[in-house]
Amino acid sequence: MTVRRIAYQGEPGANSHIVCKQHYPAWEALACASFEDVFAAVESGEAELAMIPIDNSIAGRVADIHHFLPESDLHIIGEHFLRIRFNLMGVPGSSLDTIRTVHSHVHALGQCRRIIREHGLTPVISGDTAGAAREVAEAGDPTQAAISPPLAAEIYGLDILAEEVEDEDHNTTRFVVLSRQLVEAAPGNGPVITSFIFNVRNLPAALYKALGGFATNGVNMTKLESYMVGGEFTATQFLAEVDGHPDDPKNPALKRALEELAFFTTDVKILGVYPADPSRS
Repeated sequence: MTVRRIAYQGEPGANSHIVCKQHYPAWEALACASFEDVFAAVESGEAELAMIPIDNSIAGRVADIHHFLPESDLHIIGEHFLRIRFNLMGVPGSSLDTIRTVHSHVHALGQCRRIIREHGLTPVISGDTAGAAREVAEAGDPTQAAISPPLAAEIYGLDILAEEVEDEDHNTTRFVVLSRQLVEAAPGNGPVITSFIFNVRNLPAALYKALGGFATNGVNMTKLESYMVGGEFTATQFLAEVDGHPDDPKNPALKRALEELAFFTTDVKILGVYPADPSRS
């Protein structure tokens, strides 16, 4: 039986690993050191799919992904939302009284300031939340703790010292699933998201004119982000996401809006047409 693999960035026990296990439980989750390695794994055929974080409700967009997506030949075929939960964990025998330092990714440390302050812990930056748990387990030091996802404690044999230590209870990350093959959601079978990138000429009101078709056709745009291309401050590439299917015969609004967009842009590339995650509603 052929093993199907889904690649993710991080070490075993990371949040990306958790969302892979939730939605692809029969697949082998392939840990990769960097986002670049994740894209390469799918492009080379080492993995069939990739699970990539694209937005976080607190930290905002995952900047590296917006660099890789336009240059990649991969397609978005799905999205999943994960409520982020962090636990404080240490080696067996440690406790809230013994720990002095806490290890985690810089974003996780910033999202768990309350418990760090309450216990007077010294934060230590690690490259990855799950990697922090591994480092604490390897050190075997009861004065060290990690702020990591719950799965990391199970994988690395650590004790949970405090559960759900994040400051905000709405901390959620949106992940997208990438594939070499274009797999579009069928129209008329529930809510659909269409993701695309486009460039506009560096002219006054160019963006206003480019987006006018979405307003006049009543298309809801849920994301619009700009970023530099080739290190030029005048670059005008945008990543956009809208509700709807471009080939829905019963509702041609998005099709018309994309046709109007083409008049005012130098390039439009559809990244994916995929089912909306139920969490959106």
